[in-house]
Amino acid sequence: MSEAKNATKVITEKNTVFSYLTVNEPKTPIGGGTPKYSVSLIIPKSDTETIQKIRKAIRAAYDEGQNRLKGNSKFLPALEDLKTPLRDGDKERPGDEAYKDAYFLNASSTSKPGLVGRDCTPLFDSSEWYSGISGKASINFFAFNTNGNRGIACGLNNLQKLKDGTPLGGHSRPEDDFEVEDDDDDDFLS
Repeated sequence: MSEAKNATKVITEKNTVFSYLTVNEPKTPIGGGTPKYSVSLIIPKSDTETIQKIRKAIRAAYDEGQNRLKGNSKFLPALEDLKTPLRDGDKERPGDEAYKDAYFLNASSTSKPGLVGRDCTPLFDSSEWYSGISGKASINFFAFNTNGNRGIACGLNNLQKLKDGTPLGGHSRPEDDFEVEDDDDDDFLS
């Protein structure tokens, strides 16, 4: 698998929950800019394998991006002094059950990510992609230095949906709200 060749690329495990999912149409950031596809990946703290892979990839992105991180300065900031994408849900989202006992990171891309199901065939139906589903994500990490704002960011490559979930954010799906109705009922329009 190409993952071994690219130290900054990570494939999460199957228990990753997708939140703030914007993969059907890109969204323009607040304040303007290039529209992006994005997702917040919620990774259980018990998934130590994925967390370890992410930390190694962040370190690799730091090592590969040292010239960019220095910029015009003579000094390279320490990794722990930079903004990095892996965050603790218990500390940054206290009271939010979706982020309890989990880490999370935000990944984005200007290109539409590949969206597939269990059997790796494309899933084009936009109703299949909502905040609360779980699966695997292909992401990559890279250094950035823009107007003095330096750190490590996370790019979104592809998503594989493996399991439906409870929609996050209070928005329900129509198939969860309604039952199939028989045609035998009185037609209220006649």
